[in-house]
Amino acid sequence: MHIITKELYFCYGHRLMNHSGKCRHLHGHSVKAAISVRQEQLNEHSMVCDFADIRDCVEAYIDQYLDHNFLLHKDDPIIPSLKAHNERYLALDEHPTAEVLSKMLYQHIKASGFNVAEVVLWETASAYACYRED
Repeated sequence: MHIITKELYFCYGHRLMNHSGKCRHLHGHSVKAAISVRQEQLNEHSMVCDFADIRDCVEAYIDQYLDHNFLLHKDDPIIPSLKAHNERYLALDEHPTAEVLSKMLYQHIKASGFNVAEVVLWETASAYACYRED
């Protein structure tokens, strides 16, 4: 099995409303996402795929939904205020954890036709979440 990984970087703000610690407050992260794609056989160029193809697919999604955006649970009471001030946000059915975001990226990449192995999202330099379907 051949596996390649492309890293991308972006920033987002969020809060975890029901968290007992300081993550319940609005805050932001500069994250690294590592997208791994696998293939049994290499293509005609002796590649799993071009790194740029992964980048182009994922960057468009990140730019549209995640980068420099507030990611909030759909029931977050701050949403009306953000709307009133014409601020950018994305309301999610789940709490916007690193686990949820890594799954969102995985599902987008898979739906785009890549044989994605896993997505790892570093929320800090020492903490990350990974999503894969085994």
